Amino acid sequence: MTGFRPRVATPDDAEAIARIYNEGIEDRLGTFEVDPRGADDVRGWLDQGYPLVVAEDENGEVVAWASAPPYRAHRLAYAGVAEFSIYVARAARGQGAGRATLAALISEAEGRGYWKLVSRVFPENEASLALCRSLGFREVGVYRRHAKLDGAWRDVVIVELLLGEAAG
Repeated sequence: MTGFRPRVATPDDAEAIARIYNEGIEDRLGTFEVDPRGADDVRGWLDQGYPLVVAEDENGEVVAWASAPPYRAHRLAYAGVAEFSIYVARAARGQGAGRATLAALISEAEGRGYWKLVSRVFPENEASLALCRSLGFREVGVYRRHAKLDGAWRDVVIVELLLGEAAG
């Protein structure tokens, strides 16, 4: 994690977050989304108030981000469960930015009283699966043919991490 400084995102980070997300959309390895996002979209996420963190490199450039929106906002029973996403700029991949960012998101979510983080990861995204494993996430199972991306069915691996009291 040397060289990366994670912190809570601000509206000033919106352009960088959108740029990094759009790289992830183009790569077709991290999301079913196909339409690029802009800074206004990101500012809308920030306005919702859920955990969103970034990591800066030694030059102060945002090179990664992670967010944890509600899992099922309309169900009170799931108020402490969030569905996380993490994206790292292509130029910063494999250098520890993802680990610093996801570790910061875990800490931020736990500090806010969340008891579980979940996500769905493409099985081909070996780097993300390895990152999740390294931070204690458990692979729960696989949703087969979860959705189509570019006309092809894609599976996803379900991961979870218990936090706080639930982890005990």
